[in-house]
Amino acid sequence: MKKLHLLLAIWLLIFYAAGSLFSAPNDEIEKKIQTLLSQMTLKEKVGQMTQITLEVVSLKRPDGSFVNSLDENKLRQAIVEYGIGSIINTGGAANTARNWLEMITIMQKMATQETRLGIPILYGIDAIHGSNYIKEATLFPQSIAMAATFNRQLSRREGEITALETRAVGIPWNFNPVLGLGRNPLWPRFWETYGEDVFLTAEMGKAYILGLQGEDGDISRADRVAACMKHYAGYSFPLSGHDRTPAWIPERLMREMFLTPFKSAVDAGVYTVMINSGEVNGVPAHSSAFLLTRVLREEWGFKGLAVSDWEDVKRLHDRDHVAASPEEAVKMAVMAGLDMSMVPFDFSFAEYLYQLVKKGEVPETRIDDAVANILRVKFQAGLFENPFPDPQRLQLIGKPEFAQVSLSAAREAITLLKNENNILPLQKDVKILVTGPTANSRAYLNGGWTYTWQGDDERYYPAHYKTILQAITEKAGQRNVVYVQGADIETQKDMGEAVQKARDVDVIVACLGEATYCETPGNINDLHLPAVQRELIHQLARTGKPIVLVLVEGRPRVINDIVPKTKGILMAYLPGPYGSEAIAEALFGEVNPSGKLPFTYPKHVNDLVCYDHTYLKEFDVNRYDPQWPFGYGLSYSEFEYRNLKLSQSRIKKGEALQISVEVENRGERAGKESVLLYVSDLYRSVTPPVKQLKGFQKIMLQPGEKRVVTFTLTADDLAFVGRDNQWIVEPGVFKVRIGDQTAQFELVE
Repeated sequence: MKKLHLLLAIWLLIFYAAGSLFSAPNDEIEKKIQTLLSQMTLKEKVGQMTQITLEVVSLKRPDGSFVNSLDENKLRQAIVEYGIGSIINTGGAANTARNWLEMITIMQKMATQETRLGIPILYGIDAIHGSNYIKEATLFPQSIAMAATFNRQLSRREGEITALETRAVGIPWNFNPVLGLGRNPLWPRFWETYGEDVFLTAEMGKAYILGLQGEDGDISRADRVAACMKHYAGYSFPLSGHDRTPAWIPERLMREMFLTPFKSAVDAGVYTVMINSGEVNGVPAHSSAFLLTRVLREEWGFKGLAVSDWEDVKRLHDRDHVAASPEEAVKMAVMAGLDMSMVPFDFSFAEYLYQLVKKGEVPETRIDDAVANILRVKFQAGLFENPFPDPQRLQLIGKPEFAQVSLSAAREAITLLKNENNILPLQKDVKILVTGPTANSRAYLNGGWTYTWQGDDERYYPAHYKTILQAITEKAGQRNVVYVQGADIETQKDMGEAVQKARDVDVIVACLGEATYCETPGNINDLHLPAVQRELIHQLARTGKPIVLVLVEGRPRVINDIVPKTKGILMAYLPGPYGSEAIAEALFGEVNPSGKLPFTYPKHVNDLVCYDHTYLKEFDVNRYDPQWPFGYGLSYSEFEYRNLKLSQSRIKKGEALQISVEVENRGERAGKESVLLYVSDLYRSVTPPVKQLKGFQKIMLQPGEKRVVTFTLTADDLAFVGRDNQWIVEPGVFKVRIGDQTAQFELVE
């Protein structure tokens, strides 16, 4: 065993020493950085480390407008006087592509022509589900829905389209993907994650990053942007479930679970990182040298740019109370390893940092390191060669084929959770009551980060985006569809009329879920779906008419009292602007649902247990009893698994295990199936999970078609963090599970 541990330790040292492929220093760029640094004054350096929001340099925009106007005097103060390195945000709402191009052009002209050294601005934006702050751009399902597709290719394609459209207006930096694990469904940013599983999150995040940055990492191209992995690390698992509240994560768990997707992103070449806006174990992440320097820089070899989240350096003083003054907060963050502060409303960070260096409290060598990281991204993005957007590329934004990719993603995300007596698919000639608060809203299909921060202003949504009601009506015809809202998200509305109309139809399609929210405004204290929505179902059920639920929600809301009242349930997540069409297609059988839950759907509000729990959860009276487990999803087809085979029954370190299984479509419809590979370590020195996802593939099968799906496992896939907080691999017996098939193999020294 000692020999195996030593070999793994040597391998890890080599891997860490190698660092990121794309963020590794380029000799030519490094020479340019050092030349530029040698010419910069201290004031110019601390200016580069300062990031402000667009509102600081804008005029007040008319309410509902898609056009933002710059205040050139304020802009000149920021760029010329303070020499700020970065600007972010939208000015309150989405802007037209032409408006973006004009603003970016003005900024870059000022930065390159009116400053002493001509250093361009690094503009950053939250393009969370497509370029959601460009009026004409393509929007996608939110990340939680993308995860439900279990399709890496779709995630990568989303990244490619997002990069192309974002860069077309001159923005080279995207604050995405979110690589926190969605393991507490109370958390309001749950839908920004790829779900609860480490492997799924790492794989979908890596695919998205490669889409943004390209396989070769050349972000100087006109269709590429720098990705930003966030929020590093532990932000997604607050104990209370409320946004920006404390997390308590032991180091072993932090390393094995919450850091792993970020390490995968570094290995994939991610250029930038945004820091966790909360605290872990009483230490605000922006002050954590352990996270920002020891792990990120020294262990992983990350050479990119580390940026703060919104106002979080200031908050070390006024919120977290770990810094006795605003100046001390700046010192604490910079010395921990922060490169750039999202201040974002003033220039105080630069002013404090300047004085700290002058007083000898922050060494200028630390400033030089930070500025080098910033300049490196600017050089890699090609901003010194050409910081200006090309007007000809605006015509590439919002192309019809991009919308088809978004629709495909929504189709593959839709997850069939219940289909009693094959109530679905519906016939188009049946009489349907469409009801519920999410049935006739465009905003609810998209959620936050859609045209505005909260995504709740329907004035910004294009009229050609269909609601669920409109999409169903197009399929079934106006004469077959009756609509009564029945309830708002939190209040009753026309419930009596909905019940009355239900008596005259064949089936009820009830669209329930959540209003839009983003970050702290989405905090809730009760995971139940609001009572009025559940009461609508109870009232409708008394009519005896079959009910099909469509759930439009960014996190799983508890519905255990109404599940028995329904015949069919579709989970739509936040499927984006074309989600209504995908929902209607699934209801009427034009699309065969293939999504699978990327999280455990809880049955009870006080039983929030993830699928990869340890054996103690199922010991004695304890039970893992969710409404639906991770990886669950039905189909209109029947897929049969058989002939699970392992290439060998024993492997050693350095050897690969080939795993194959045959999958057959036994149904009468063509369908897609996500084949999920789970591995269980039967015994080890730290209590093992009952199972862990170690592979997945999405396949398409025609009726009667068979396919052999293969996976490869190595000993490295069996590693875990031991009692000493170090990665190890222990010999032992492991169980492989795919569908209902199981097999065992042994790892030997």
